[in-house]
Amino acid sequence: MDSSLTPSWLLLIVSLPTGGATARMRIWRKLKILGCAALRDGAYLLPAHAGQASQLADLAAETNEEGGQAWLLRVQPQDKDESAAFQALFDRSADYDGWLAELAQARQTLDALNVAELNRLLRRFERSYQALRQIDFFPSETSLRAQTQQRDFANAIESLQSPGEPRAAEGGIARRDPMRHQGRLWATRRHIWVDRVACAWLIQRFIDPSARFLWLENPAECPADALGFDFDGATFTHVGDRVSFEVLLASFGLEENRGLARLAALVHALDVGGAAPPEAAGFEAMLAGARKRWSDDDTLLAEAGAMLDSLYAHFSGGRKA
Repeated sequence: MDSSLTPSWLLLIVSLPTGGATARMRIWRKLKILGCAALRDGAYLLPAHAGQASQLADLAAETNEEGGQAWLLRVQPQDKDESAAFQALFDRSADYDGWLAELAQARQTLDALNVAELNRLLRRFERSYQALRQIDFFPSETSLRAQTQQRDFANAIESLQSPGEPRAAEGGIARRDPMRHQGRLWATRRHIWVDRVACAWLIQRFIDPSARFLWLENPAECPADALGFDFDGATFTHVGDRVSFEVLLASFGLEENRGLARLAALVHALDVGGAAPPEAAGFEAMLAGARKRWSDDDTLLAEAGAMLDSLYAHFSGGRKA
C-alpha cells in the first residue's frame, strides 16, 4: 500500500503509577482537549497533520516528570480499511449535532434578550464552535452545516443589534464625479459601526470635506436631498460581495489608493467576514470601546476617525490622509 496516500498517525502510550490519580486525570483532560481518540486505557491516537500534534511530546514529558512512562510513536495504517477505522474514531458528527440542537434552541430566545445578553450568547457559541473546529481533523457535511448555522446565528444577532443592515444589491457600480458631491448632506443609520464609520471617514477625508451627516433612527425617513449610505435603498450600499466602503471607493475612483485598498480589506472582513488582516481585531476592540464611551455618533466618528487616520498612514507606508 502507498503510504503517501493515507495519513500517518501519532500514538501516545502513557503509564502512570497507581497512586497518580490526580496526574492521570489532568493528563486525560489535556488529551481530550487536544482531540485525541482513546484506543484503550493509556493509548491515545491523533492525526499527525493535526495542529496540536506537537503538544503530545509535551504530554509525554509531563508523564515522565510525574514518575510514569510515555512513548510517542508514529504509526502507519496497514491498509485502507485500517486507515478508515482510525479516521472513524474522529467523526465529530454527534458533537456537531448536539451543538446545532443547542443553537436552534438559543435562536428561539433572541428576541427576549438585551444587547449584553446577546453578546454573551454569541461569544459562548463562537467559543464552543471554535473548540469543535479545532478537533475536527476530517471535516464533513455536518461541519459545513455547523459553519453555515454559526454564521447565520451571528447575522441574526447583528440584525437585532443593528436593524436595517443592508442586503447586497445586484448590478454594476456607476462612476461618480466628486465635484458634484461637495457640501452635501449624507445620511446613514445611527449607532454607527465598522462599515458606516469607515464610510463617513472616507467621505470626510477623500470625497466631500464639507460633508454634513444625519444619523437616522429609521432609514425610511432619509430626506430626499440626502445621499444615503449603508442601508437598503441608499445611494451607496452593498453591491454584490462589496460592502458600502468598497462601493464608495469604486464609485469615486479610489480603488488604486494602496492605503484605502488595505483599509477596505479590514472593513470587509469585520462587516461580512473573510480573511482579516492582523490589525482588524485591534480596530474592532478600540471601536467597541469608543462606542461604549460615546453614544453621540458625531463624537464617535471624530474618535474613530483618528484611529482610521492612523491605520491609513500605517497601510500607506507613512503617508498622511
